[in-house]
Amino acid sequence: MHEEPSSLPTEATERRPARAPTLSLKGRALRLLAAREHSRVELERKLAVHASSPQELAQVLDALAAKDFISEQRVAESLAHRRGAKLGTARVVQELRAKGVEPSAIADVAAQLKTSELERAREVWRKKFGQAAADPGERSRQMRFLAARGFAPELIRRVVKDDEDAGF
Repeated sequence: MHEEPSSLPTEATERRPARAPTLSLKGRALRLLAAREHSRVELERKLAVHASSPQELAQVLDALAAKDFISEQRVAESLAHRRGAKLGTARVVQELRAKGVEPSAIADVAAQLKTSELERAREVWRKKFGQAAADPGERSRQMRFLAARGFAPELIRRVVKDDEDAGF
């Protein structure tokens, strides 16, 4: 015998989640800002596909900036705090430029990072290698590693040379 399917709703159909309401442009911007600081340029890039017009997007971003929800200085400081322990000043500055942060905010953060760059480079080197290079090839590898992270060449030479002289 063959049973006919029931017309009663099954558990699977009852648990189907309701469709999330579409967020407004301002809601999307606030959601992005709640996750982390964003520059105006970043928000423009991310929200442009959701805006009905460039004017609407500009109005929303202007309103957020007026309420101090968008701050170039906070973006710069936040990125420097998050990435500064692992990266050199040059790399952090490069990332800030890519995010469209204002040059004055970048200059402030770069000046702060430069004061601790040697210590940060030594710590990154210590965590990765922990001992002096055994041969010139290994020394070059260590130097390339630090250079890729944006540390200044003179600091890289100091870090690698100091550790060779110390005899780690």
